[in-house]
Amino acid sequence: MTTAAGARGAETLDVVVMSHRPEVREAVMAAVGRRPARDLPKLRFTEAAGIADVLGAADAGALDLAVLDGEAQPTGGMGVCRQLKNESDHPAPVIVVVRREDDRWLATWSQADAVLVQPLDPVTAARTVADVLRAGVPARQG
Repeated sequence: MTTAAGARGAETLDVVVMSHRPEVREAVMAAVGRRPARDLPKLRFTEAAGIADVLGAADAGALDLAVLDGEAQPTGGMGVCRQLKNESDHPAPVIVVVRREDDRWLATWSQADAVLVQPLDPVTAARTVADVLRAGVPARQG
């Protein structure tokens, strides 16, 4: 199985960060950083305010990772995650960001590959993203 990070010898990996709140998107991108680990390519972030942008990127095959706000309005990241995982033959990995530690179980139910809890710790966020990208999730198709 090829990982997203090594699949194409990519110079960058495409990461969609979805939240209806710009400050949440900014916090995720700042915590993760452009290069979460030395052995991975740089990340190219695309901000998404809603589900249409995420599904469009997934359908276009332009998605190596999605980081979704579990509390996004009107469609939460957990629902988007579940839709991506159940409606795609080769879904990209997904990390769901929750506000409460107690919501981890719900993010796991949504089939998220990993969960981050706010407030985001930059070391944990970068390590989680790097681990998910290295985990052997199939590379994007197309």
